[in-house]
Amino acid sequence: MTEVSVDPARSGPARSILVQDARTKRRNAAERRFRAYGLAAIGIAMAALILLLTSVLAAGLSAYKQTYLQLEVNLPAAKLDPKGNRDPAEMSKVFTLAYAPLLQQALAAKLDALGVTTTLSAKDMGDLISKEAPATLRNQVLADPSLIGSPHVIDVLASGRIDGFFKGRVTMESAALDANTSPEALRVAQALKDAGVMVTRLNWAFLTAPDASDQRPEAAGLGVAILGSLYMMIVVLVMALPLGVAAAIYLEEFAPKNRFTDVIEVNISNLAAVPSIVFGILGLAIFINFMGLRQSSPLVGGLVLTLMTLPTIIISTRAALKSVPPSIRDAALGVGASKMQSVFHHVLPLAAPGILTGTIIGLAQALGETAPLLLIGMVAFVRDYPSAFSSSTGLFGDPSTALPVQVYNWTQRADPAFVERASGAIIALLVFLLTMNAVAIILRRRFERRW
Repeated sequence: MTEVSVDPARSGPARSILVQDARTKRRNAAERRFRAYGLAAIGIAMAALILLLTSVLAAGLSAYKQTYLQLEVNLPAAKLDPKGNRDPAEMSKVFTLAYAPLLQQALAAKLDALGVTTTLSAKDMGDLISKEAPATLRNQVLADPSLIGSPHVIDVLASGRIDGFFKGRVTMESAALDANTSPEALRVAQALKDAGVMVTRLNWAFLTAPDASDQRPEAAGLGVAILGSLYMMIVVLVMALPLGVAAAIYLEEFAPKNRFTDVIEVNISNLAAVPSIVFGILGLAIFINFMGLRQSSPLVGGLVLTLMTLPTIIISTRAALKSVPPSIRDAALGVGASKMQSVFHHVLPLAAPGILTGTIIGLAQALGETAPLLLIGMVAFVRDYPSAFSSSTGLFGDPSTALPVQVYNWTQRADPAFVERASGAIIALLVFLLTMNAVAIILRRRFERRW
């Protein structure tokens, strides 16, 4: 063996691994900067999210409270039931307009009893009460005709301007310039509130009542929109889940690898990136113009959202199937199972958490879509609740609306009270979306297996 000589001139000074050289310092500094950029990006995103949620909550939480007025109303039989039969069919011939003067008289009597003097006319005094109140009173009388002939205590909605006054949306200065109210009306309302006759309390009717006209923003609710969204989600779940899972299983486990299947896979990926409004145009052309289905029905809306959700479910299902180790398939085939048995008895159960997660996320995405629903006419004003099964229009045939469309509809109306309603609807929509995403996370963490 020969000894290797070391040239002292080329070896340089001895280095210690405990002392950082200039290159290591630059590398560590770059890593710290990258971490700082990441933390800054997360901070900016969280700040933007907090700002968004704060603005929505500040504008919309007041929609879940409403101002009510308690009145004792006299119900004269001569006016409400001229024949005296107490027959709701006969009493229904008395229109809602006949009940409005009764409420105005009850309010005037209440002011006299409280000693509140006012220069308001009878019409202006009636403007303190919502235009929905006569219909509410009429419905109660028709439901219980025995109320006629005796005083009846009823809680009625205050008008939108009065409700806005107690929520800080209307002021004395703005009332002086408003044709729908006046500073004197606000003063009377404050006196009624001080006497405990007018109260602002939790308003569950916002989640159950149907939409209202432009003249009654205080009575507008989300009941029809929530039910319509529920019907559409049922259609999407029934149609998209089996079709999407079946297509993903075939493409991932059984389809031959050739150009045809490659084209199908590329198109599925492309469809997942297509703007949602394109699916609305497709639904308008196929389901309404060609098939003749009823416009603005939950069935058509569900079919359109099914087309939009299918690519998401297929892609997530294929990813879940790919996550199952090949050894599971090989072991099943090795003990004599067929290809179909290995897929449906072993692979599919193990991939179920990922499939369910992708499905719930796809449903959450469909729940928040607006553009495709606008194109199929679901922006119309809908007062009546849709029925799931209607003999005249078929399955899900009654016209309906959806939560995101209701938000869009309210933002287009002139009354400022509808802006509050729209923000309240956004809160309800966010609660639904957060709940669905939380369920997806729980399912994934509970049933997901680590290989």
